[in-house]
Amino acid sequence: MSEPATPGSRPLRRPLFQKYFLVLFVAVVVPLLINSASETWFSYRDQRLLLSERLRAEAGAAASKIHGFLADITDQLQWTVQLPWVAGGEEQHRLDILRLMRQVPAILDVTSVDGHDIERLHISRINPDVVDSGIDRRGDPAVQGARAGRIWYGPVTLYEGSEPHMRIAVAGSREIDGITIAVINLKLIWDAVLAIHVGRSGEAFVLDDTGRLISHPDLNLVLRGADDPAAARLNELRVLALAHGGVAEGSDAEQRSVIAAMAPIPGPNWTAFVEEPVVEAFASIRAALWRTGYLLLAGAVFAAGLGYLLARWMTGPIRLLERGAEQIGAGNFAHKIEISTGDELERLAHRFNAMAGELAESQERSERIARLKRFLAPQVAELVEHSDHEGLLDSHRAEVVAIFCDLRGFTSFAGVAGPEEVIGLVQEYYEALGAIITRHEATLTCFMGDGLMLLLNAPVPCSEPALRGLRMAAEMQQAVNAVIEAWRKRGYAIGFGVGLAKGLATVGRIGYEGRSDYTALGNVVNLASRICAAAEDGQILIDAATAAEIGDAFPLIALGTRVLRGFAEAVPVFSVATQQEPANAHEDSTE
Repeated sequence: MSEPATPGSRPLRRPLFQKYFLVLFVAVVVPLLINSASETWFSYRDQRLLLSERLRAEAGAAASKIHGFLADITDQLQWTVQLPWVAGGEEQHRLDILRLMRQVPAILDVTSVDGHDIERLHISRINPDVVDSGIDRRGDPAVQGARAGRIWYGPVTLYEGSEPHMRIAVAGSREIDGITIAVINLKLIWDAVLAIHVGRSGEAFVLDDTGRLISHPDLNLVLRGADDPAAARLNELRVLALAHGGVAEGSDAEQRSVIAAMAPIPGPNWTAFVEEPVVEAFASIRAALWRTGYLLLAGAVFAAGLGYLLARWMTGPIRLLERGAEQIGAGNFAHKIEISTGDELERLAHRFNAMAGELAESQERSERIARLKRFLAPQVAELVEHSDHEGLLDSHRAEVVAIFCDLRGFTSFAGVAGPEEVIGLVQEYYEALGAIITRHEATLTCFMGDGLMLLLNAPVPCSEPALRGLRMAAEMQQAVNAVIEAWRKRGYAIGFGVGLAKGLATVGRIGYEGRSDYTALGNVVNLASRICAAAEDGQILIDAATAAEIGDAFPLIALGTRVLRGFAEAVPVFSVATQQEPANAHEDSTE
């Protein structure tokens, strides 16, 4: 979620909400994913080891059971070769064989061979018994194998194409004891294999050293022989198991993916196999994976919700700060940012509010300074503001030097000149005077067209205000003369006169709400105005009080007394001697 961009702001490429949401989501999901993956891997590895050990144990048990079955048979056969074949001993041998067949039901028939490899006795469960047949058995592989190794196991054959059989031959410890050859029905081994169950659908089977299937729960596979594709797949599984230390994964007779373990069966050199389908063997792992998947999904949903709530919780105060900054930037310093999170964001909001208050104070102070600068020199206005002396602007009586100045011939000039020229002259005139007024820290009370009214020693007291005012007037006259000289060359008769008077006056702010000026009221102001009106071009006229304070600092010319409008008695007037003083400056005159 992102806020719409405000006018003038840059669009957010990656909003903070998205970043917080992504970080919090990843912080929850990634560890959960890593933990689930590691748990699954270790569970799979442990399950594989346990399965291998269990299958090896099952295969060993099956091999031991089959080996025990064959060992019991060979042990019983050993009893039939304890007595040598001598004249008159046929009956004893016959009784021993009958006892053997009664004790071992898996034996179908037995052939007894004497020490000269001549068949002496053949007893069968199916065919008639034969005594002293005299058949020479020296070429029989069973006889040769028994002579060579005492016990011989023959290959597996199908009796009448339906049941697997094999021959076992056992020789006596002495050559004269002869050899007993028994035909064994392996169906009992099939019953033993059929009884072995691994899991729900795991099974066992037996292969001989050539890879021929000897026993399998599906007897049809045994009857089909070694050329059957199913038997070939079991033989391939045997090759894989031999190559991988006795446990391998491959395909069984039904083309299922299985894990099989093998165990050798001593004697006949057979191999017992126990297999379990992979689907069944790792069913617990698969169930764990499903649980992990559900857990991850629940964790992702939880992380998304948590990330959303936390991101909203974190970005909400930031949006309030952003809106507050916009309000403050727009000048609404009264706006307060209300955040109560109790953390750094709340402290930052307090800082913003404090900053807004300081900006409001700064703006108010700037406005006060701006108002002061309307009638005070900038440095004086700053002094009044920063020294908290704004009370100086309150109404009170003070001794001031009032200074008036204006242009001579301006009214005639404004009547004939164009508006651009009139404004141009006034602009040049005020620019020439402005820097001088500021430098001497005079108080500008008002503009009167081409005239100015200035005060010294109010509102800020200064030393020798009359002398400072006279020096300022001299600089003003020099600066203005440079301006009006250019206008005279254009055919305009322009002049400049200044009048100064010193005395008591009522000074202070006057005006109404929203608009006020600083000024002075009293006789001295009227006197300065009348003296200025009496000054001719290039003259600086002063009253007696100003002349008394100046002393010998400037050359003065006494002009005598003059009758000025608004004054009942004639007023002494003095002129400051300058190069611009007119020829009749020494003559007394009246107004």
